[in-house]
Amino acid sequence: MSAIARYCRHAGLNVSGYDRTPSTVTEALEKEGIPVHFDSNVSLIPPVPEETLVIYTPAVPSDMAEMVYVREHGYRIVKRAEALGEITSGKRCLAVSGTHGKTTTSTMLAHILAESGEGCTAFLGGISKNYGTNLLLGDNDVIVAEADEFDRSFLHLHPEAAVVTSMDADHLDIYSDIDDLRRTFVKFGLQTGKYLVIKKGLEERFRSAGARAEILTYGKDGDFYASDIVSDGTGRMFFTLNTPSGAFRDFHAGVPGLVYIENATAAAAMAMLHGVPVESIRKAISTFSGVVRRFDIRLNIPGHTYIDDYAHHPAELAATITSIRQIWPGRRICGIFQPHLYSRTKDFYPEFAASLSLLDSVILLPIYPAREEPIPGVSSEMILDRITLQDKRIIEKQDLLAEISNHDFDILVTFGAGDIDRFVKPIESLLKEKYA
Repeated sequence: MSAIARYCRHAGLNVSGYDRTPSTVTEALEKEGIPVHFDSNVSLIPPVPEETLVIYTPAVPSDMAEMVYVREHGYRIVKRAEALGEITSGKRCLAVSGTHGKTTTSTMLAHILAESGEGCTAFLGGISKNYGTNLLLGDNDVIVAEADEFDRSFLHLHPEAAVVTSMDADHLDIYSDIDDLRRTFVKFGLQTGKYLVIKKGLEERFRSAGARAEILTYGKDGDFYASDIVSDGTGRMFFTLNTPSGAFRDFHAGVPGLVYIENATAAAAMAMLHGVPVESIRKAISTFSGVVRRFDIRLNIPGHTYIDDYAHHPAELAATITSIRQIWPGRRICGIFQPHLYSRTKDFYPEFAASLSLLDSVILLPIYPAREEPIPGVSSEMILDRITLQDKRIIEKQDLLAEISNHDFDILVTFGAGDIDRFVKPIESLLKEKYA
């Protein structure tokens, strides 16, 4: 939502907004001249309905006072996804979808286009560490868009080319089951005009549905894949990019981890199909700094590392933990995890426990409810009981900093999509004071 707010502000429109609570995002918007309020106050709504567009996300309750007011007084109201669909209509939209990996992949693709000199306008799902924003502005008709499957939002997009990174079970409060989710991804693919770049193993659903776009795959045994992956011992990783046009050596991942190399392969495939020269792609991947809260290394000194990660699905947790072990073998990893949503916890608590058991120790926080009301009997204890580690516990958020202060950590990782992000800077400061 904040990227659209910035886009509208850049277009010369008056923009203001509401959020449930203050955050680093709202603070940044206010510094950029976009006022944000945190109480549902109808007096702050612009008074002329015919001159006002209301854009909202599905996280806003339908009975919130401001939503009730604008519905009853004739304001035009659209979902964020619909607004993004209107912005991208008639443009060369390059969309990145998937239940995991879409934010990093779309941000990397936007960085490649920016570094190549072509440029683009990009609506990203996270803050690019290269640019300090989730909105890039270009002077051409190319738009990179993160295509979100939540609430079937991506069906508002009709891209020229698209990536599908994964189709794992998620958002089962929206989709009836995993097959429903996958059918919706296929429907999105059918709306794509020229190229579909799909994680190897998922492509047959799209082919059998009669997708009109040319289908290419990436990952192991795909049309595009990485090989000869080596690390220099500091976390830096090098690889060969294999493509239908040949093998290109000496690629360097600017961010460590096999997950990043896989994301880079997808972004490189999209860029090559778009016409970006290989040399430009190679350089851009090496200078890519990552995304805030995506394998975000906040402290890395001898003996002590702190990483913050947005992972809030069992597959994401497992992928991040596995990457950490590959980069820093033999070191003890403590993970702090805040489950996101009662429904997701109910659906996946055994899988969450299995992924978290890959750690050496676990600290759980209570569930972050976001848009949901509590579900009786659903709590973080459901996960804790099934974690196979001995070193595991649940603490309240207000006790987190004291808990960290009273223990030594080799590698500390914070996970979650809720308000755990508010602790990142305090944790970083605490650990720097303690170890640096």
